[in-house]
Amino acid sequence: MQIDTVRRGRVAAAALGTFLATLSACGSPAPTHGPQGAHGRSASTAAADPARIPGIGDRLYRRIPAGSRQVVAVYGERRDSAVSRVVLYTRQGAHWRTVGAWPAHNGRRGWTAHHHEGDQRSPSGVFTLTDAGGVLADPGTRLPYDQARAYAPPAEWDEAHQHDFDYVIAIDYNRVKGTPPRDATRPWGTDRGGGIWLHMDHGSGTSACVSVSRKAMEVLLRTLDPAGRPVVVMGDRAALADQGRPRTGGGPPPSR
Repeated sequence: MQIDTVRRGRVAAAALGTFLATLSACGSPAPTHGPQGAHGRSASTAAADPARIPGIGDRLYRRIPAGSRQVVAVYGERRDSAVSRVVLYTRQGAHWRTVGAWPAHNGRRGWTAHHHEGDQRSPSGVFTLTDAGGVLADPGTRLPYDQARAYAPPAEWDEAHQHDFDYVIAIDYNRVKGTPPRDATRPWGTDRGGGIWLHMDHGSGTSACVSVSRKAMEVLLRTLDPAGRPVVVMGDRAALADQGRPRTGGGPPPSR
């Protein structure tokens, strides 16, 4: 019995360590560095084609599942900037309409198409949004919601970061869909990073997540609906607008 107790203690400690690593990967305080730039410009107010999302070129637009009716677009100012803007779009018929737009931050070193653990860059691409959670009670989302004190940042983090995870929405990058955001399983391996979330903003860049105001998180949580197959399209503006090479056939590539 004593041996079993020791084993259970070791397993619990390992699980806690893995989850704390997830928190650190997502929103740990930044090392001292220069000031961030001003909030990003708003997304284009009108698309040339209302059946397309402003600023999203063919390369990424093809990766949005055909049945998706909700898209969270994260427009990064530049490849090496932590400043971005989040715009929520919903599709009505053949047209996309803007639901809301908010200043945001991304990885403090910007964006990358090849994210790895510790690079302090947010992964660019198209990812599904399937699960939510946080310290606070469910504000009325249709997404599966996991409320737990386990999302609270470590006490040693500064005050500015203490509410980062009051609300979170897991971005399905290197994670198991259908599990709480705090599940630290990494299907592609730990070197590819993980624990990439939409979460509350603390006024500067993140370790790899995307952060917005509490009001924005509440709108996102109350609007996103699994029936709408929500996805996030994220990256710096140049990467988002990339048209890519013409396709020679076949259907659209699958979304991650």
